[in-house]
Amino acid sequence: MSKRLASAVILIAAAACSRGGPVAVDSLEKAGGAQIAFEIAHATYTGIMDAPVTLIDGRWEGEPFVEGGASRPTVGLVDHFILTGDLNQDGLDEAVALLWESSGGSGNRLFLGAVSSGEDNVTNLGTALIGDRVQIRSGTIDDGRITLDIVRAGPEDAACCPTEKALVSWALSEDGLNQVADETTGTLSLADLGGHGWVLIELGHGQHLPEDIEISLLFQDDRVSGNSGCNSYFAGVLAPKAGELAFNGMGATRMACPEPRMDLERRYLSALAGATGYRFLAGRLVLTCDTDEGPQALVFTAKKNPAESPAETGE
Repeated sequence: MSKRLASAVILIAAAACSRGGPVAVDSLEKAGGAQIAFEIAHATYTGIMDAPVTLIDGRWEGEPFVEGGASRPTVGLVDHFILTGDLNQDGLDEAVALLWESSGGSGNRLFLGAVSSGEDNVTNLGTALIGDRVQIRSGTIDDGRITLDIVRAGPEDAACCPTEKALVSWALSEDGLNQVADETTGTLSLADLGGHGWVLIELGHGQHLPEDIEISLLFQDDRVSGNSGCNSYFAGVLAPKAGELAFNGMGATRMACPEPRMDLERRYLSALAGATGYRFLAGRLVLTCDTDEGPQALVFTAKKNPAESPAETGE
């Protein structure tokens, strides 16, 4: 394989950004990088467990903690987000990768894994811990630095419920990835959901939407609006605490559409009415909802500006 990518950074949380921004794996493959994406998902990474781990289809599992038990150490790749850029200032596109590690408890540690693509394989150049249960809003590679816009647990936060926003940067050196900056930027709020629209990509775990249906969501101050697949809708937004929200006074137009579309609309609006909170997952927005069928997650991606290219939006 030729040196089409000197390095790649894979993250577990991020959003649309400009130069050096995230690139979705499917976009990378369409651009001729299918082999690179495959090698990243089958590379060997150090610095996560005591011994190196080799991913197979983006996942590694160790031996059970207790013989015959189901709980075991696991490492996985966040496969929808890749950052590319020049990490070592050699004029070539370089990068890193976002991986998660779980040891069977409630914790979930996130790591950056920098890799280089050679003639025959991908080599892990360095690995850096981002944190436990950190949410990634966006990321960039600029002037040799990887910078993540994250949400982490602040001094008063429980580990489960981070609200502190920060910009954290890493740089590549001879001994791997090293943190070079850490700036706290504020507290998570409803304003962090505005600035652009969101498009629904999952109506519940693994339930992807048909390509010909767009369900959208736009936050503006204490109001929300969008299209629910057939009709336009609107509602007020309540945010009692950082990371929490609820909608009230929901209304919608009453146009009729074919039944499959109407069914999706009913399910979406029903879930939205039960929304209780929000979080970020590698640039995606996740609304947690209480429904008659139990807890449900609505997963959105940032709405793409038609003038932007896939590499600029991460989609």
